[in-house]
Amino acid sequence: MHSEHVASRSADQKDSSRESRNGNGTPQLDAVSLAIIEQLQEDGRRPYAAIGKAVGLSEAAVRQRVQKLLDQGVMQIVAVTDPLTVGFRRQAMVGINAEGDVEAIADALTDMSEVEYVVMTAGSFDILAEIVCEDDDHLLDVINKRIRALPGVRSTESFVYLKLKKQTYMWGTR
Repeated sequence: MHSEHVASRSADQKDSSRESRNGNGTPQLDAVSLAIIEQLQEDGRRPYAAIGKAVGLSEAAVRQRVQKLLDQGVMQIVAVTDPLTVGFRRQAMVGINAEGDVEAIADALTDMSEVEYVVMTAGSFDILAEIVCEDDDHLLDVINKRIRALPGVRSTESFVYLKLKKQTYMWGTR
């Protein structure tokens, strides 16, 4: 038993070089961190001991790695709900054409509770925002009275979701 513990500690210590940062400040993830992320993508409640067995680290080393990944903003561990099952019957992507400071508009959108995704883009739209609402009246209110009222919003185009066919969180590790 003592030799297993020493071997485990040795593997943890050998692996301590881990992540560094690339030229733009983004963490560079090694194979072990990517494997940990993949384990958590499959089951966000998987015990650290089970993850450790799968990736060759001790439970303590996995706990430390996960905390570092969380602190760096590399990942989040969250409960994902299906909006339909919790009373939100309407989802839409809204393309926004802006004039002036696009970041100010994006910041204002992130403050809206109905907006769950905001990305500044190149192409036909300056910003794309995903909105989750209770119903069509709620969606109309958010788009017409709140988004279109933001300074700098020139126009919007709405893409109402009829049916979600695929949503995955497995990207980034394979």
